Amino acid sequence: MTEPAGETSPEAPEDMDREDVGQEGETAPEDAPAAAGTTDASEATAESAEASAEEAPGAPEAPEVSEAQAELAAQRELRARIEARKAEKSGPVTSGTKLSGTAADLLAAVRAVEGGSASGGAFFAPAPEPPRSTRPAETAVRPPAPAAPAAPTAGALAGIREVLARGGAPEALAGQVVGALGEQAAGALTEDPWRLLAVPGVRPEQADGFARALLGGACGPDDPRRAVALTVWLLDRAALQGHTALTLDEVAAGLARHQVPDPEKAVGTAVSEGAVLIFQEEDEAPREPGGDEAGEAAAEDAGADEGPAEPALLGLDRYALAEESLADGLARLVRTVTPREWDGGELERAVGGHGLVLHTGGEAARAEPLELAATARERGLRVLVTVHDAERLTEEERASGTTVALAALLSGTAGPGRDEEGALALDLLVVLDAPQLDVETGAMLVEALPDGCRLVLSGDPEVLGAAGPGAVFADALAARVCPRVASRRPDPGPLGELVSGIGVGELNQVEAPGKEVVIVPVRDAGEAVHRTVQLVADSVPRAFGLAPEQTRVITVGHGGSAGTRALNTALKQRLNPGPGRFGGYDPGDRVAYAPVPGRTVTGTVLGADAEGLRVRTGDGEVLVPKERVESALRHGWALTAHQAAGGRWPAVVVVLPGDAAPGLSRPWVYTAFGRAERHLSVVHGVDQALPRSVAEVLAPARTTRLRPLLTALLAEPGEE
Repeated sequence: MTEPAGETSPEAPEDMDREDVGQEGETAPEDAPAAAGTTDASEATAESAEASAEEAPGAPEAPEVSEAQAELAAQRELRARIEARKAEKSGPVTSGTKLSGTAADLLAAVRAVEGGSASGGAFFAPAPEPPRSTRPAETAVRPPAPAAPAAPTAGALAGIREVLARGGAPEALAGQVVGALGEQAAGALTEDPWRLLAVPGVRPEQADGFARALLGGACGPDDPRRAVALTVWLLDRAALQGHTALTLDEVAAGLARHQVPDPEKAVGTAVSEGAVLIFQEEDEAPREPGGDEAGEAAAEDAGADEGPAEPALLGLDRYALAEESLADGLARLVRTVTPREWDGGELERAVGGHGLVLHTGGEAARAEPLELAATARERGLRVLVTVHDAERLTEEERASGTTVALAALLSGTAGPGRDEEGALALDLLVVLDAPQLDVETGAMLVEALPDGCRLVLSGDPEVLGAAGPGAVFADALAARVCPRVASRRPDPGPLGELVSGIGVGELNQVEAPGKEVVIVPVRDAGEAVHRTVQLVADSVPRAFGLAPEQTRVITVGHGGSAGTRALNTALKQRLNPGPGRFGGYDPGDRVAYAPVPGRTVTGTVLGADAEGLRVRTGDGEVLVPKERVESALRHGWALTAHQAAGGRWPAVVVVLPGDAAPGLSRPWVYTAFGRAERHLSVVHGVDQALPRSVAEVLAPARTTRLRPLLTALLAEPGEE
């Protein structure tokens, strides 16, 4: 097949003719472990590191970094409650009994520090939890919006500037260093210069140069402090690709690439100091990429012949804590629900009898959990539906409060009130777009649900996963510990037929009498950008009566001649030209805003004042502080597939540059093509790489711990 599905220019609307693309696609960071893959995974989170990846070795330059404002403060408050809850549990770690050799030595090091290290002893076997009311107090109130994090003190900034100057680093890093290391950052960096790697965007060669300037001849590649900092840095980089842990071999290989003389010893040092944690999961069958059916086949094969033990994993305590808290919370919901016999379809019957239900299907299947929610309200239950992207909310949903954006629910700006323990006043929560749940968001959400609350996670398992670390929906499906209801409702029309075929690995020709699918072949990057602008500004509006703001452009990466930066520059010049007098932006500009790392919302610039830029988003009007405009905001006519994963628009233009083939996969194409409601244009320059990627290339599996944790907690007697 030389063309993707759909129509080509001879029968396309005017100006939708053939041309070719060439863009430098973006792949995984070069220092990420091999398991990270080469797709655009977690692009929304990884972008701040991308800019620094282009810097030459030497003193670090100020990197991009996103600080959480009110929303992140609320999330930290919830995370603090999770940690307090975990600290109440007691008993030794049960995993790890199968370790031997180096892994056994590392586990012994962990246990040696468990008595005095908070991070080293933070994980315990589940213990009975104190009873919590299944129904919050009658008068549940929404807590006030939390205050923004306090700014660093003048003394802390002065101290860190002096240390940065001695190390040859720019003083502009001072605020970010204090944000990463706290008020005592100056002393911490003086004692251990490699802790500079904790600042997002700083790379090992930059931290090495900083350490040489401070330590002189005492600085060497075998310094234990360097080994610990690099181990943590590698795990942080892996999190940008969706992993919550890495195998010992992957971490050791990463350390070797950075000239650490004895990688195994370095890992042991990092574990013994409590900087990282080591786990040995007792898992019977590894999860295979390719969907739930692949996981089921793997489980059946493993049952016939038990294979070797799962490899030991290394992880950071924040993600390990989140995964264990999420597993405990899901198990709590399963165990505390009161089963009821509900009449109705398969989904309704499953939800009546269980605390956790997984629902899968495409866009048309979203109607089923919405119908369930309406029926549950008729039963007198307190019900709420959440979506990933606030732009998908209708005016009726906004007015009624029956459906809210997940971020708004967690921040307390929407949804029901909470009781004195912080539990949401709900009997049933339906989460749409569940594949976009990262592990930390999932943990905070489940922790906020009261005992006895029913939870439905619904989504399309074929789309790209969350921008943040973890694979909550995929892991829950693979664990097979709760009912799973697969929708049989197909997506309609040519677009539905096209996307459904991609989901099973086939890029089919589809009949598109209404120009629902149009192919625009191009020859080079310049033509690709030109045709994309022409489609958004002229062809699609003329053929379908859609305003340019109803069309979204999706491409493989941020950089390159046809990446989001180049496309957004061209689209601004055509759709909203202006001098960019507000930090490069003008009123009317479409923008993509990252209020917290890993989450992108789109909106329109309204104006600016002394405090910052005012932007209208699906969540309402927000103020982007002027000091965050450069790091947290970008033009948003063009997005990556990960940024667009939770949204849908009347028209979508997918730009496939000629050199983007390594970044293409079946989930990427499925996600990008599936964002269109009425019309899809494909600016096509990858030739046979497109059908080949759909047929053969799956997204790399994420290394996580949630599935075996769920299996251990909820396995039926005799199934272990």
